[in-house]
Amino acid sequence: MLDVRNLTKTFLKDGNAVEVLKGVNLEVTAHETVAILGVSGSGKTTLLQILGLLDHPSGGNVCYGGIDVFAGDEKKKAEFRNKRIGFVFQFHHLLPEFTALENAMMPAIISGMSKKAAIQRAETALTEAGLGDRLTHKPGELSGGEQQRVAVARAIIMEPELLLADEPTGNLDRETGWLIEELLLELNRKRGTTLIVVTHNMELAGRMARTLGLKDGKLYDS
Repeated sequence: MLDVRNLTKTFLKDGNAVEVLKGVNLEVTAHETVAILGVSGSGKTTLLQILGLLDHPSGGNVCYGGIDVFAGDEKKKAEFRNKRIGFVFQFHHLLPEFTALENAMMPAIISGMSKKAAIQRAETALTEAGLGDRLTHKPGELSGGEQQRVAVARAIIMEPELLLADEPTGNLDRETGWLIEELLLELNRKRGTTLIVVTHNMELAGRMARTLGLKDGKLYDS
């Protein structure tokens, strides 16, 4: 499903080149669950953002199904990202003035889907996330765990093949974090969604089928 070859990323800081990724290689098969571990500043989030087409690599290739996604124009990359990749971040990034339903349906509306169809999909995703009775609640009326569940619903509304999660339980207490873990793994089991999780949480990492470490700009088996 995903084939990454010799991926590099260099940033300029105070006029100096800083290599964050130094030839990352990664293969992920469909329906697989993968955890990526590493200390703060090791480049985990940078790698995830490149895999999700939110950032550009300095070199190397990122191929989905044999297609180099960075070879296309920005419009094609945006369409690919919207329809085939879902994101769950440590901070939920919900819009406070909108309800759970409105937040969850955003990707569908952006894709050009009709409002009626977007609402139906959002209701289904939120119900699957255990929030069928919270559709009209705004983020300020929800707990931290519920807000993260809305973020998960938003991430899966387009039924993506790949779900990328960046410290999805990082701001949650242990019990609430475990519920989010269960939700992500249930999506993998029920929908076959491929899951790549960046985390410091060893318990969460241990529940993935494969665990990798990122150190000195490269991935290794953990």
